Amino acid sequence: MEIKGKTAIITGATGGLTEAIVLSLAKAGANCICIYYKNSPQAKKLHRKLKTKSIFIQADLTVPENIEKIFAGIRKFPTPQILINAAAVFEKKPIGNIDYEYIKQTFDINFAVAMLMTQKFVEFVRRKIKSKQNPIGKIINIADITAQKPPAGFSVYCASKAALIAATKSLAKELAPDFTVNAVAPGIIHWPKNIAAAQKKKILSHIPAGREGSPQEVAQAVKFLIENDYITGQVINIDGGRSL
Repeated sequence: MEIKGKTAIITGATGGLTEAIVLSLAKAGANCICIYYKNSPQAKKLHRKLKTKSIFIQADLTVPENIEKIFAGIRKFPTPQILINAAAVFEKKPIGNIDYEYIKQTFDINFAVAMLMTQKFVEFVRRKIKSKQNPIGKIINIADITAQKPPAGFSVYCASKAALIAATKSLAKELAPDFTVNAVAPGIIHWPKNIAAAQKKKILSHIPAGREGSPQEVAQAVKFLIENDYITGQVINIDGGRSL
C-alpha cells in the first residue's frame, strides 16, 4: 500500500517511540489522526512538526464510548486505511506487589484498547471503502520482545504483550484478504529511568548488535509493513538480536 495520501490512526501518539512513527508516516505523505491520553504540551509540539493534514485527539481509550466518538468525529478526513495500535503502559511489578486493579489496567490499555480500536477500524473501513483491490487496510500492533523472552518482574506487562501478539496472528487469518495484520516487537529503545550503569552493561552484553535501538529504526519497520502487501500475521523483532 502506498502511504502517500492515505490516512493513519495512531494511538499513544505522544510517546517517545510513537512520535517517530507519526513523523515517519507524515514524511511519507500520510494524513495523521493522532490519539493521546494526557500529554497535551507534547501533542502540540508534535502537531507543529507535521506538514500533512493532521489532528490530535485527547481521549481515554479505556472508555469504549470514547472510541465510538473518535470514529464518529473523523468523517472530514479521508477514510483511514492504516491503524497503529501503540498505546501502552509499562511498569515493573514483582508478583508480591500486583493487585487486580493493576492487572486490569495493564490489560485494558495494552490489549483491550487495541482490540476495540481494531474492531471499529475494520467496521469503518469496510463500510466506506468498496474497492475490490486488497488489502484495503493495514493494522500494525506495537508489541515488545519481552512477550517472547520475559524478564523477571514484568509478568503482567509481558503477558499483555503476548496476548497482543496472539491476537495479531489470529486476526491476520480472520481479516484476510481485506486487511493485513502485523506486529513489531522492539527491544531496548529507551532505557528505564534510574537504571544503573552496571545493569545497562549487562543487558547490552546480551544484545549481538551491542547497542540499544532507535525510535527511527522501529518506525522504518512499521513503514515497511505498510508498504508490503504480502506480509501478514508476522512479528518483526527490532531488538539487535537480543531475542536469539
